[in-house]
Amino acid sequence: MRDIDKELDARGLVCPLPILRTKQSLAAMSSGQILRIIATDKGSVIDFQVFAEQTGHTLLSMSQTADEFVFVLKKR
Repeated sequence: MRDIDKELDARGLVCPLPILRTKQSLAAMSSGQILRIIATDKGSVIDFQVFAEQTGHTLLSMSQTADEFVFVLKKR
């Protein structure tokens, strides 16, 4: 996988804030760049899958540790 271009800490935020912050971060990035998001909201698992489908960004990976979810998106 490519290097991460930007990281977003969305820990402690609840829906819809992780997605809104992600949109803001992606807006400032170039096409093809990689954004890594760390979230704690359980709902973010579905939210990020739907967000990627609706926006055309690529969800490269999704993982979970004890209480954190890590998403890696590639900007379209």
